[in-house]
Amino acid sequence: MNILRKLLFSMAAVALFATAHSVCAKTPDNMLVIANRIDDINTLDPAQSFEFAGSDLIRNVYGKLVNFDPADLSKGYQPDLAESWTVSEDGKTITFKMRPGIKFHSGNPVMAKDAVFSLQRAVKLNKTPAFILTQFGFTADNADKAIKLIDDMTFSITTDKKYATSFVLNCLTSTIGAIIDSETVLAHVKDGDFGNDWLKTHSAGSGAYILVNWKPNESYTLKSNPDFYLGAPKMTKVIVRHIAESATQRLLLEKGDIDLARNLNPQDITGIKGNSDLSVYNDLRGRIMYISMNQKDPNLAKPKVVEALKYLIDYKGMQDSFLKGQYTIHQSFLPKTYLGEIDDTPYKFDVAKGKALLKEAGLADGFELKIIVREAQERIEIAQSVQNTFSQAGINVSIEVGTGKQTLAKYRAREHQIYVGAWGPDYPDPNTNAGTFAYNPDNSDEAKATGILAWRNSWFIPEMSKATLAAVQEGDRAKRAAMYQAIQRDHQQRAPFAIMFQKIEQTGQRSNVKGLNTGGAITAVSYWPITK
Repeated sequence: MNILRKLLFSMAAVALFATAHSVCAKTPDNMLVIANRIDDINTLDPAQSFEFAGSDLIRNVYGKLVNFDPADLSKGYQPDLAESWTVSEDGKTITFKMRPGIKFHSGNPVMAKDAVFSLQRAVKLNKTPAFILTQFGFTADNADKAIKLIDDMTFSITTDKKYATSFVLNCLTSTIGAIIDSETVLAHVKDGDFGNDWLKTHSAGSGAYILVNWKPNESYTLKSNPDFYLGAPKMTKVIVRHIAESATQRLLLEKGDIDLARNLNPQDITGIKGNSDLSVYNDLRGRIMYISMNQKDPNLAKPKVVEALKYLIDYKGMQDSFLKGQYTIHQSFLPKTYLGEIDDTPYKFDVAKGKALLKEAGLADGFELKIIVREAQERIEIAQSVQNTFSQAGINVSIEVGTGKQTLAKYRAREHQIYVGAWGPDYPDPNTNAGTFAYNPDNSDEAKATGILAWRNSWFIPEMSKATLAAVQEGDRAKRAAMYQAIQRDHQQRAPFAIMFQKIEQTGQRSNVKGLNTGGAITAVSYWPITK
């Protein structure tokens, strides 16, 4: 009997402790715990990573030649691992001088050879984001000459033609511009893969944080870099947990088990606003939400069908209901705040017009479609809304939900009909979106231009591609803006993209969290300025 009493007492004590902990939970003062959707991460290699959650991790683990100061993003790119640069008279060669005294997480010094290796490697690997660099004429064959070591702390890059220096440097702020520890990575090369397999799950950076581990679809953990050249971060550990559901994120935030909830829906944002222990951080991001229509599909390849579907989307209904406060109607590929942005919204929900256009296309009785969508609440709700409104014109829609990795694999293989997508700029220049939404000079399957959305949707646009190339080479700012405005208006009328919204990111945070900056429209989140 005494043993039974002791056992019951112990069980009661454990239950009491667990209950008390759930009410009074609090993360340590030197630790940041975040709930976010990170199931889109499929590699940690900066030369290959091309997803939202991956860019967050890489921004905090790797330094770049130029980068953004989270204290004032309006300043544009600033010197980072490169302390200075000069431009040749013909405008094609930029010579960088590396900042002395910086170390990689391994203890190796950051030198010009590392920058040369990183950029050459990214070009030669030729993974999805490689186009950000190869658009300057860099190829696997010429990279060794075009990206050249001069001395221990100096190197140069030479582009195929003159571009605005700001355009080149803005591209180097992208994820693929991360500078990696060449000595460490070369020690892990396997079968000539440039260390790609090893970097999938490891890091070799010099940034504010060091990767501890990554558990796919579950979490990643970072620890602070005591030798970070801007000073060791106050948050000595950062844990990002994959929590897909808004309700779960809210519960964890209210309990104090997490410090930041990055995917709260409008209802849960409203629900936490009366809680004095919590606050909401609002940030207009560059992310564009769209649906796209694969031109390999015989029905979707008809221009009247493409136009009809744009009239069969309830933009305002979605904005004012389940997307309220988090997305604003936006129907062009350049986000607000970018050079050349336009405010035109030529499409609104009009079933009668949609039906008339389908009749003109010879599909008055409708047809069947499948939408593929990532397992994310607002995207699924968008797909369901589209399913409902398309049905009003006789289009029977099925929805296939998958993980970020699953849906992206189908999209990049051009195996979809309709895709619900989100696209964030890779660098703060209009070409970042024009070069993917309005550029596709080679539509062959062999081109494998998976980083180009027009290619993913089999949309061959040689003339628009020429216009996009001309815009990126225009030196006059006003003329360049006008060129992008014209391209966007043409794109709105013809493209197999129904661009719908621009993201307003609302992050729930504990009131003791200070210094959060999720990156605005130009970059990813910065963990190192955060304090409690």
